[in-house]
Amino acid sequence: MINGNTEIIAHIGFPTHAFKAPMIYNPWFEKAGINAIVVPMGCQAQDYPDFLRAVFKLTNIRGALITMPHKVTTVSLLDDVLPGAAIAGSCNAIRRLPDGRLQGDMFDGEGFVRGVLRKGLVLRGASALVVGCGGVGCAIAASLAAAGVGEMHLFDVNEDAARGLAQRLLRHYPQMTVRTGVNDPAGFDLVVNATPMGMNKGDAMPMDVSRIEPRTFVGEVVMKTEMTAFLSAAQARGCRIQLGSDMLFEQIPAYLEFFGFPGTTPDVLRSVARLNY
Repeated sequence: MINGNTEIIAHIGFPTHAFKAPMIYNPWFEKAGINAIVVPMGCQAQDYPDFLRAVFKLTNIRGALITMPHKVTTVSLLDDVLPGAAIAGSCNAIRRLPDGRLQGDMFDGEGFVRGVLRKGLVLRGASALVVGCGGVGCAIAASLAAAGVGEMHLFDVNEDAARGLAQRLLRHYPQMTVRTGVNDPAGFDLVVNATPMGMNKGDAMPMDVSRIEPRTFVGEVVMKTEMTAFLSAAQARGCRIQLGSDMLFEQIPAYLEFFGFPGTTPDVLRSVARLNY
């Protein structure tokens, strides 16, 4: 029941058709008796800076979830950038501090890493290929580095994006080996598709799946469909996989804490979620 005391979490991005968070948060709020709601808000890039400031003028806004294409832009719009967002160069959660300043952090990488570790992959000393160096790819790379990955290869069609991420990683993790420019997945312990490829039917593969070894763990960030063509192909090769939605379920407990709500577990969230694709 929405009433005059309902608090809003704005879910801002474009397009909104792939948004999954409302189908997870809102059933959980209902079950937990919390008077709050996640509301999808479609906002295009040119309107986003003005809209972000305007939406935080609302007196009943609790915070905002930020998704494509705004995660990178958001960092420059904040008054206070927490370390996770600073290293990743992107932000997907904003809250208003008591003095009115906007503070942001990044949870995509933490969610991805929590999920992989829960599935038994040992990350310390591992080798990883991250394809896609936008907001989510940067966040995953930063969290993988924090988890102790020893070697990381980065690839993006925009080579400057990959090089910029490599420089930021080496600034904080100088002992790690970081390379850019190649998306050949052969020989890695972990391969990650952090591109939007897979959101639409007929999308090209983000890499040559035939080069992925069966021992390699393969992760995905696309959430529009549960099993993308990329994950299906990797699974057919015998690889262990992580769905894009796994990353979301794993990071939501961290989000809830950030916004000041009671905590929960991924299993509880899955039990009440009303996902559809």
